Amino acid sequence: MMKVSRHNSRSGSHGVFNPKHNDREFDVDKSVEIDSELTKYNIYWNCFDREIVRHGERTENSASFTDVEKEFYDLVYKDYVEGQNARNTKEGHKERNRTTEDLRTSDKTCPEESIHQIGKLDEHVKPEILLAATIEFLNEVSKRYGSHVHILDWALHVDEGTPHIHERHVFDVINKYGERQPKQEQALKELGFEPPDPTKKISKYNNRKISFDAECRKLLLDICKSHGLQVDEEPIYGGKKYLEKQEFIIKTVNEKCQLLQAEKDQLLADNSSLNEKKSSLQDEITDLDGKKEKKKTELANIDSFVKDVTAVAYDKACETIIDELAESIRKETSQEINNLKNEINNSNNLITKTLTKFALEQLTVLQQRLSGIKARAVNSIKKSFSSSAKKEKLLKNMVKATKPSLVGIISKYKEQIAIEDAKKAFNAPAKKTHHEQSL
Repeated sequence: MMKVSRHNSRSGSHGVFNPKHNDREFDVDKSVEIDSELTKYNIYWNCFDREIVRHGERTENSASFTDVEKEFYDLVYKDYVEGQNARNTKEGHKERNRTTEDLRTSDKTCPEESIHQIGKLDEHVKPEILLAATIEFLNEVSKRYGSHVHILDWALHVDEGTPHIHERHVFDVINKYGERQPKQEQALKELGFEPPDPTKKISKYNNRKISFDAECRKLLLDICKSHGLQVDEEPIYGGKKYLEKQEFIIKTVNEKCQLLQAEKDQLLADNSSLNEKKSSLQDEITDLDGKKEKKKTELANIDSFVKDVTAVAYDKACETIIDELAESIRKETSQEINNLKNEINNSNNLITKTLTKFALEQLTVLQQRLSGIKARAVNSIKKSFSSSAKKEKLLKNMVKATKPSLVGIISKYKEQIAIEDAKKAFNAPAKKTHHEQSL
């Protein structure tokens, strides 16, 4: 069950209502109660163009509501203003003379504004349903009362929380001079409306306007029901419950603020939960960073260890392997010389026998010199391998080749140590209590 609202007024605490609010003839980005992203979906109509257009479809040449109302007052009430001014002058009261703009901006003769709404912020009809019902209502009002009630313009707002329609109209009559004059009470009288209590005099709470508004409300409710809407028919009109335009806007904004506050509370709760998760993730990241640094340190230590081991191995290789290699070459060379000596001794060749003694002596000298050659060769090779450039290059290749093996061996020994420690801890006898030791 939704409430159908139709509030009417001409002015508020800030003076007569300005139609610029209705067709957004101002910077909407500076208005706290308006969602400027939705303004383009607002819908407008005026009595001259008589076309329904969206805010986003308007051009520079589109007439504003202010221009429309100025033109209407100038066109319709010009004869009355000029005639009344002439009568004022004739009677010596030129100070009473007015313009059509004075009529438009006076709280007695300015357009009256009605605000139509079905539902409230958290439960309301779709904008298109509100629009269809209101257009049907306004068409019926024009049909029934159009001789004295003129609808000037209206706007559907979807950018202020609850969809609603601002509609402006003016009441007038043909006076005794044949001039059309804005005059509400006389217009309603000619339309056949009487005060709620005809036996009492006209007052703020007993006038034809109350009867007219009650009839309009009944008409609007009937139209809403014909559209299949379940509506609350209890009227809210007059006295403190009667809302003028500014109060209506404040009420709408307050409803929107309540909804936003609820959303804010939920966001704060979600934010608190996210902060807890963030804190937990930061702890995990810190822990992972610690493990990462530990791994870096371990890797750095392993790299340093591998380099140290490889350097020692390199130096030992230079000392041992080169010595053994040179000694092996010396032995092989000496053996070959001995074999040559035996061949010479066993030869029957005449020339060979003549040279045998000399050849054997020379071969013996060569054998003796091999030790010296060996020492020089070893020193030369060691010197070559100990040069910074070659040593660095060879060490780099050796580290690259030996690191996986060494790391694997170290990991294997760590696992074995961990297993042995676990076995010892498992097999260790339980520590006796003081009572057991006493026993």
